[in-house]
Formats: sequence, C-alpha cells, structure tokens
Amino acid sequence: MSLEAIVDNYWPLFTVGFLRLASALLVIAVTLGVAHLARRAIGRLTGRLDATLVPVLRNIATWAIYIIGALVVLDVFGINTTSLIALLGATGLALGLALKDTLQNIAAGFILLSLRPFRVGDVIQFGQTMGTVRQVGLFTTALDTSDGLRITAPNSAIWGQTLTNYSHNQTRRIEIVASIAYGDDIEIGMEVLHRLVADEPRILTEPQPNYAVRALGDSAVNLHLRAWTSTVEYWDVYWTLMKRLKPALEAAGLTIPFPQRELHIVQEPAARSGQDSPAQSKAITQDPGSPAS
Repeated sequence: MSLEAIVDNYWPLFTVGFLRLASALLVIAVTLGVAHLARRAIGRLTGRLDATLVPVLRNIATWAIYIIGALVVLDVFGINTTSLIALLGATGLALGLALKDTLQNIAAGFILLSLRPFRVGDVIQFGQTMGTVRQVGLFTTALDTSDGLRITAPNSAIWGQTLTNYSHNQTRRIEIVASIAYGDDIEIGMEVLHRLVADEPRILTEPQPNYAVRALGDSAVNLHLRAWTSTVEYWDVYWTLMKRLKPALEAAGLTIPFPQRELHIVQEPAARSGQDSPAQSKAITQDPGSPAS
C-alpha cells in the first residue's frame, strides 16, 4: 500500500482523534479553571457565611465540577455516559452497603451542618471528649484540646451522643464554695463573698449573684456563691475569685477547717476466763510502749 493510500485511509481517523484529544484537554483545562474559581469565590464568602459551612461548600462545589467535567470528557471520546451513569449507580449502591458506617458519618455531617449545634471556634464536649472545634467535614470533625492535641472524631460519634456546647450562650454561671469553721460567724463569711463580687467588675449585675449556706458538712459550714459573667471571661474570673478567696477569709478572721473525724473507742470488759478481750488484745499489740513478746 502506498503512502498516499495510507494517508487517505488513516488521515480522517487521525484528524478525529486529534480533535477529540484537543477537545478533552480543553475541557479538562476549563474544568480545573472553573473549580479553582469556584473555590476562590466560596472562600470569599467567609465573612458572609458561617465558617463551618465554607469548607464543606467548597469541597462539594469542587467535586461536582470535577464530575461534570469527567462526564463531558467521556462524551467527547464517544463513550456512552448513560450506561456509565447506570453502572456508577449500581456500584454506588454496592459501595453504600459495604460502607454503611461511612455513609452514617456523611448523614451525620449533613445533620450537623444543617442544625448547627456548634460552629467553628466553639468549645464542645461529647462523651469524654472535649475541645475547640476547628473544622467540620462530611466525614469527620476536627477539634483541638486544651493541652494542644488534635482530635478527629467521626460525625456519627458526635451526633449519637449528648452534646454540650460551652460557647453557645453569651453568659455563664460561676459557682464558688467557701468552707468556714463551725465556730465562725456565718454573716461575716457572707460579707466576704459580697466583697469578692464587689471587687470584681467582670461579674454581671443581671442576673444578680446569689449567696446561701449550701450545706453543714462533717467539719465545716459551706457557703455558696453563684455569679454570672461572660462566657469568654469565665475561667479568668473563676481563677481570680479562687485566688482572692483564701486571703479574704483569713483577713476577716475566719478559719478554713481541715477535714476531721472524731472517733470514740469502746473497750469490751475482760472475759470471765481472765483473758483480755480481742479489742484489748489488739490495743495492747498496737501500743508502741509495750515490751516485745
């Protein structure tokens, strides 16, 4: 076969293949460019949207654009995308049955993003895990603990437990217990608590602080202070009050008693046989001044 015949036979195929390849490369380039622009556009909405939603929306938009671009590329090469979509649907069903735990995490992620029981920056606790939320994804949620550890928890584990959000409300109540001796004056102890509150400007006047005798303990009278402050200043105010409490009690002449218990030892009378009772024998054995046997 001559060169002209080869060119005449294969040139149309070469031309069609080249055009399809060029079209596919163009579609890929456009897909990457649109995905990049979409990520940047969603990133600029950080100030308008909740910071929790921005990373998820960015990932969803990116993958949606990638999937559309892939289908267009396959269509350019003449592949029947309808059959492919049906095949992908069947494959997705099989994977869904095999990865049901992962799908639970995705479902829980959508629920957390829709109901938003917490946001990025909130301090939350579920079970024994407590930390500051840094990122909420479709599969997992990332938290930083107070000692600098990064925890990545499945969304289903968070949604399936009782969740405590320490940052949701603007104010939070502080509770302080001051123990004084039974011989001290309760009113003086109350005055000490009143002065602590008056000297701390970060304590809110509304709701009003509460003062009460909490309990009559085994060795102390427990005075109870309940006061409200802003959530962001909770721990600073709490530590400040605890630091000032002991010097204030001592300056008022009050005593912080140590736990103590009064014991009454009852000895049984000597047995008729003349031998010591077990209680007496034990006491003699433990007496450090008794001679060695």
